[in-house]
Amino acid sequence: MDKRYTRIFTLLLLAALSAGCATTTNVVAPSMPRQEMNPTIATAGALARNHAALPGAARDANSREIERLLAGLDNATLAREAAALAVGDPLYAFAGRALLNRGLPLPRPFDRSEQWGFDRRPPADADGYRPPVRMAVLLPLSGPGAVASAPVRDGLLAGYYGETRRRPEIDFHDTAGTPAGALSAYARAAASGADFVVGPLGRDEVGALFGSAELAVPTLALNRGFGTVPPPGHAGFSLAPEEDGIIAAEYLLNLERRNVLVISGSDDSGRRAVGAFRERFTERGGSVVETLSVGDEPGDLSSNLTAAAQRGVDAVFLAVKGGTARALTPQLAMTGLGGKVRIGTTQLTSGTGKPEEDSALDGIVFPSEAWTVRGVRGLPAASVAAARLPTARGPAARLFAFGYDAWMLSAYLEKLLTGASAEIQGATGMLKLDGFGNVLRTPAWSTFSGGRSVPIAGGG
Repeated sequence: MDKRYTRIFTLLLLAALSAGCATTTNVVAPSMPRQEMNPTIATAGALARNHAALPGAARDANSREIERLLAGLDNATLAREAAALAVGDPLYAFAGRALLNRGLPLPRPFDRSEQWGFDRRPPADADGYRPPVRMAVLLPLSGPGAVASAPVRDGLLAGYYGETRRRPEIDFHDTAGTPAGALSAYARAAASGADFVVGPLGRDEVGALFGSAELAVPTLALNRGFGTVPPPGHAGFSLAPEEDGIIAAEYLLNLERRNVLVISGSDDSGRRAVGAFRERFTERGGSVVETLSVGDEPGDLSSNLTAAAQRGVDAVFLAVKGGTARALTPQLAMTGLGGKVRIGTTQLTSGTGKPEEDSALDGIVFPSEAWTVRGVRGLPAASVAAARLPTARGPAARLFAFGYDAWMLSAYLEKLLTGASAEIQGATGMLKLDGFGNVLRTPAWSTFSGGRSVPIAGGG
């Protein structure tokens, strides 16, 4: 939201709340007397109490405004104020998500009122393992999306067959990669008696499904919809470009880097990653000094880079592919930016594989999958899997890891929903669940050294 309208937006919502107070009976009271409450928390709390009643676009704007307000609190204040919120206060879901995004613990589990159907499942094992009884997987098994769905399917089945304990019956339903196909597949899954659904995979498919009023079976969607939050009783897991942007922003903020030069590729992935990075970074007090959009061959950017360096840049965010980054790194070095913290997205590995060329990327940090970096219990080493399965090889390995994690999330969902500090080690990283059903992922971190990708000690 444009900052010029932030105060107007907040005042209008507060006025609407005040006007409706006489007829509203189920508003959660603040946990502290008004005079003791932090003013930012008071404002954010008023917005949160009206959140559920807002229509889609207004709800998204309201969510961003609450996040912006909470972003202005330091870690100690945020943790203290979150702990002081009463059970049932709708602001706790927002405050808890902000804590998790900063890598901070929750003072208590999220308040959960959704119906997930766990009572239909046998009791959980000591480690929290409690898979569904009958699970349906919605994937585009035909059509253009079938290529991307194959590694997701195989990764999920690797986790499924690697488990020696009770496993659910599992059925695959073809969505054909279309919104109508996803809705039809979901209806077939529900009619067949599934008590949990994994999928669909496409962004349009998830948007159509989560926009439907007929969602009787709990779902773990495998992409972001067009809204910011899954419906109550459903969850979302994604490797979308936006996740890369958010992860990069938090990484730099944790390093106390506040003035960033952003270089974006001209493709959709680069633009989406940069948009999410900018939103998260600026709402947490960072400054994007300049944003440069480049093609695969960036050309001479020396004057732009020199000007940015003179404005106090202390980090560079590169939402570009490996080949583009190789062309940029000499220019960054020539303009004094080569020694700054440089962080890329997962796109950075695209077009790499020749160490003699990729040595130009040495020192750039980027998110990577825990499985390919250090291995994950329950899966063979990435090199072994790649030798045996084409769907676990090269760029597909990331989707294979994603599918494995979809299985893990379905089996350990109750643990993640009910624990204050619950997390599971997945193939794509450490996985947690926020108060809105979004899976939060902490990746492993890697860098290039001698032209080869190497893990960063302690990263992720």
